[in-house]
Amino acid sequence: MENLPELRSVQVIRYVTPLREGGSLPALVEADDEFMYVLKFRGAGQGVKALIAELIGGEVARAVGLKVPELVFAQLDEAFGRTEPDEEIQDLLRASEGLNLGLHYLSGAITFDALVTTVDATLASQIVWLDCLLTNVDRTARNTNMLIWHRELWLIDHGASLFFHHSWQNWEEQAKRPFVQVKDHVLLPRATEIAAADAAFRTILTPDRIRAIVSLIPDEWLLGDAPFASAEEHRQAYIYFLETRLAHSDNFVKEAQHARKALI
Repeated sequence: MENLPELRSVQVIRYVTPLREGGSLPALVEADDEFMYVLKFRGAGQGVKALIAELIGGEVARAVGLKVPELVFAQLDEAFGRTEPDEEIQDLLRASEGLNLGLHYLSGAITFDALVTTVDATLASQIVWLDCLLTNVDRTARNTNMLIWHRELWLIDHGASLFFHHSWQNWEEQAKRPFVQVKDHVLLPRATEIAAADAAFRTILTPDRIRAIVSLIPDEWLLGDAPFASAEEHRQAYIYFLETRLAHSDNFVKEAQHARKALI
């Protein structure tokens, strides 16, 4: 298959500054490739589950052609936090030793504001469809998780996606459910072409592509708090969820269309 997803690995060499916008205390860091990254820490509140959601969400978005900053695996060494004077940050760094996730820092980007920037119907529909697939509750007017960079719209922060995996309760059934939170999506009023996005993206997100994306998840992120005997069984559950959700996409497409009609 062409364009198989692949993530580079970098070593974090400098903690630059915390980014207080998120509840997970992400930070701007410099890596050994001389690039800056927004680092998502495995030791933050939601742990590796937020990193798994970020990885799957970002790479699914990229697969369907939406703009997402490059994701990298970011290694944090044991000695890294020793010189950090802030106690809260030092605790976070110590809890995050090992493999974390970084997003390429889009220097100079500005936060998307729906009152300032109009998104065309096609792109709005594609993003709404994506967030319905991923059950992403975090693309609202209050917190859009989108940036304007070089006059283009970029998607960031998919860590709140796939919220079923925080409890794994009735997760097979959740895969088939509509996404009722779509009513709060910041782009829903512009999303007049959700059915067209559904038809296009279902052809792209083949079982092979879904498996390739999920296979990127490191085993060490899959061995913690989950009701599975092995990392591979855990990985198969994500594949099953996404494939089932795609097979029943009509459920969330209709929900989004109804929610949009209720708005206008």
